Amino acid sequence: MTVTRAVVVGAGIVGLTTGLALRRAGLDVVICEQAPEIRAAGAGLGLWANALAVFDELGIGDQVRAIGKPSEMYFHDPAGTLLRSPEFGVEDHQYLLVHRAELLDLLADAAGRENIRLDTGFGAYVEHADSVTVRLTDGSSEQADLLVGADGAYSAVRAQLVPGTPAQEHAGHQVWRAVIPADGLEVRGNRLILGTNGCRGGYVRTHDGSVYWLVNQFKSPPLTGTRGEQALERARHLEEDADGVLARLIAATPEELILHNQIMLVPPLPHWVSARVALAGDAAHAMSPHITAGATLGIEDAALLGHLLGPASDVPAALQTYQADRIPRYVRVAELSAAVEHSPTPREFARNYAAFSHWMLTPQRDQVRA
Repeated sequence: MTVTRAVVVGAGIVGLTTGLALRRAGLDVVICEQAPEIRAAGAGLGLWANALAVFDELGIGDQVRAIGKPSEMYFHDPAGTLLRSPEFGVEDHQYLLVHRAELLDLLADAAGRENIRLDTGFGAYVEHADSVTVRLTDGSSEQADLLVGADGAYSAVRAQLVPGTPAQEHAGHQVWRAVIPADGLEVRGNRLILGTNGCRGGYVRTHDGSVYWLVNQFKSPPLTGTRGEQALERARHLEEDADGVLARLIAATPEELILHNQIMLVPPLPHWVSARVALAGDAAHAMSPHITAGATLGIEDAALLGHLLGPASDVPAALQTYQADRIPRYVRVAELSAAVEHSPTPREFARNYAAFSHWMLTPQRDQVRA
């Protein structure tokens, strides 16, 4: 059996990483993206050590670090008190903050822009005994040995593979964020804050001197006003000073630069694969960003596909192995994520978050032994 060609749907972080991993495994890969350009949905992005290990393996770790700023995930309360979790080490709090658009550009170059088809969405697939035909929205089709749906929470590939599983609203969970120049603003350090009324947020300096700020809220009431006014209203639950740093950053941000999203989730899926089709990243497990690990965990998916698939692979068997590894891992992710979300106090939120990152960064073989 010879595996020669793969189609990846979606040119986001997970799709591009999957394309790169499969190419390094020896496959010919085409990445199809429905948008007319490779573009970022979001601003800052945290990458944990397990994602950086994948990029090291793929030969681009140093390039990724060059566009990032080492940061730490420690939380404060609105009074500025650091919420420590002494049972966890410094390594459980460390991550790399990168700008999402810069990371996408780097990954597109590494995967090979000549392998990316823009303005080319997914239409449908037909599986055969030894291949899969992928029909695309431009009227063309691709014949391949493997199809990977990395097309996000609203995945068209998932809609065919696992019908009846559309993305669902995480009711009341809203997020506002932006990246702005720090000119004229005094931002001495980074601050992540756990406040009242289900609010959390903060600000961090990026590698180029800009500032990334964000505000989230669980169980948000109905929204009124502009995006800036909505974010400022939540910031009042995060700083005792009404003219605090976060409030001043929000007030200094032009309305058009503020991104707002209703958080969407993908329900647990009964399966991620068929004989020739697999889901990866948010297409399989879009989760709440309050654990800031969705991209990192999706990058793990891409790496595992690269490890399991190559020119001499049995594709159906490889995909069953992939599914058997991934689904139990994400059951545990969901449990730990829920523990963070439903923490009754900021201090318990901080501790449960550290427990999640510690678990995520522990090699899976050691988790099994434990």
